[in-house]
Amino acid sequence: MKPDQDFSYVPALGFHSLTPFYDAVVGATTRERTFKTELIAQANIGSGQTVLDLACGTGTLSIWAKQAYPKAEVTGVDGDPAVLELARRKALRSGLCMRFDQAMSDALPYEESQFDRVLSSLFFHHLNMQDKLRTASECFRVLRPGGEFHVADWGKPSGSVMRTLFYCIQMLDGFPNTQDNVDGKLPDVFSKAGFEEVVQRNSFNTIFGTMVLYSARKPAT
Repeated sequence: MKPDQDFSYVPALGFHSLTPFYDAVVGATTRERTFKTELIAQANIGSGQTVLDLACGTGTLSIWAKQAYPKAEVTGVDGDPAVLELARRKALRSGLCMRFDQAMSDALPYEESQFDRVLSSLFFHHLNMQDKLRTASECFRVLRPGGEFHVADWGKPSGSVMRTLFYCIQMLDGFPNTQDNVDGKLPDVFSKAGFEEVVQRNSFNTIFGTMVLYSARKPAT
């Protein structure tokens, strides 16, 4: 099913008409350079390793990961053809030859145990609990034994001010799905999918709430 036929599909910023403004909005409001740079660093990607950027959007995280680890093979995947086209153009402008695939997060077109790392940023809060679990399970499936899952997304607020600010995100992206993030449920989601060593690594206050970085590992055996 194509994204525009899937009523559960959420485009960048919630509306297709806002997609061209996605990079500017995210860059201005989420401390994007800070949290994505740290997410890439904590992934500690080795030479020759394979990396999947889940729900890659316009490709910023994919491109920065490839620039940080040029000997890694980085693939981006997203359900929205419009943002994928932007991602491909950005990669070409950066002089990078990269692959960007179209697929939904709960039905990834990859073999089992194909990747050493799966990265994801600002995606899980779009999903209801059932789809969060399905997506985390797909990430588990495509990771090699011992592979790592690194996620940046809205998390449990660091205080009352951050909680109040996050209402703006909830009004845009929906209250039921974002409430899971506010309640700090993502680590439980990852554990239920089979991951071990699920850890909150760092957090950042932004003008829209608290951004949290997580890591998890697929058991080696």
